[in-house]
Amino acid sequence: MDRIQAMRVFVTVVDLGSQSAAADHLELSRPVVSRYLAELEDWVGARLMHRTTRKLSLTAAGSETLPRCRQMLELCNDLHAAVSEPDEAPRGLLRISVSTSFGQAQLADAVAAYVKRYPGVSIDLQMLDRTVNLVDERIDLAIRTSSDLDPNLIARRLTVCRSVICASPAYLREHPTPQRVEDLGQHNCLTHSYFGKSLWHFEQDGEAVSVPVQGNISANEASTLLRAAMAGAGVAMLPTYQAGAHIHSGELIRLLPHAEPRRMNVYAVYASRKHMPAALRSLLDFLVVRFPEEPQWDIGL
Repeated sequence: MDRIQAMRVFVTVVDLGSQSAAADHLELSRPVVSRYLAELEDWVGARLMHRTTRKLSLTAAGSETLPRCRQMLELCNDLHAAVSEPDEAPRGLLRISVSTSFGQAQLADAVAAYVKRYPGVSIDLQMLDRTVNLVDERIDLAIRTSSDLDPNLIARRLTVCRSVICASPAYLREHPTPQRVEDLGQHNCLTHSYFGKSLWHFEQDGEAVSVPVQGNISANEASTLLRAAMAGAGVAMLPTYQAGAHIHSGELIRLLPHAEPRRMNVYAVYASRKHMPAALRSLLDFLVVRFPEEPQWDIGL
């Protein structure tokens, strides 16, 4: 049995929702697809899918096997790309989805540097403060800040995302500076509509602490909260990749440095594909170097 092809068949059946669709996509006959699935199940030693006339669904073993098959296929693609046409410069169009805050604060400069190095590549940057469906919306790469990713997608970790509590000097001239996280309950807190709207989470003295907050301004993206905080409207929890420059300039004051808001990670996320474009592979490698484990924007905070 060609185990790599069997894994490819399995992943394609799951992605497309049927064996017939997978057969058409892979240019195989329906019986060949069924045989690959049966042989993969024999090799794994467990049933991977429940098959009915109406739909397919993964078994518990199938759910465990799927991400590992995706990883194995990705490694095969990496190997193939490493030994084929190494001197060919990447070219083509890449559609990238990213949050407004990270896109404006960090990614715009990064893609500008990338296309300067690889002028044959064009970037269509989509600033979207929602989770996109990569396949349906034809997105090649999504930059996501998260602690819980969809296991059906391929994710490459780029860097850490830390946050800080901050306010403008003007706000602090009119309100007492909070000394403990519990003091935030007495302040006008500017909150994100979808993340921590009424509860902010911290690590303080090695323990997890959650504090109820409220305020008169909320927004669905962090750039608006940044502007409101700089205008003196209240206290905000902002990512360091966005607030760091304004803290260094004195436009914002960092508060409660002993209590760190919950960390997340920044990932480059893409769908499993049979052949990854050279442009996408080179962009991923570029972003890994551009955004290291200890990012530049955290220095001095």
